[in-house]
Amino acid sequence: QVQLVESGGDWVQPGGSLRLSCAATGDISRIFDMGWYRQGPGKQRELVATMTDGGMTTYTDSVKGRFSISKDNVKNTVYLEMNGLKLEDTAVYYCNGAIQAVGSALARDTWGQGTQVTVSY
Repeated sequence: QVQLVESGGDWVQPGGSLRLSCAATGDISRIFDMGWYRQGPGKQRELVATMTDGGMTTYTDSVKGRFSISKDNVKNTVYLEMNGLKLEDTAVYYCNGAIQAVGSALARDTWGQGTQVTVSY
């Protein structure tokens, strides 16, 4: 069974940095368009960053210039580099994307279980 597994969430002080990872596990052929979402306390889940299979990226306005999404197609892993973290970045961060497992149809909307990022003093 293929799945997305996030890691890297932690507690950090404002201004700090974290790097989240999202690995596609199982018998993976490749990953395609991928994205990071987050859900803060009492908030709706929001899209943070995306990367297309071709490498084009988008970011929500609140993280532009601070966050960077990247993808390693050999490791079937997507990353979210977060710098200059703010209190309002506190959230559970989820990975989402399209995964091609060997011998299976493309799974277009696969979610990870989430990783907690807490920014506080």
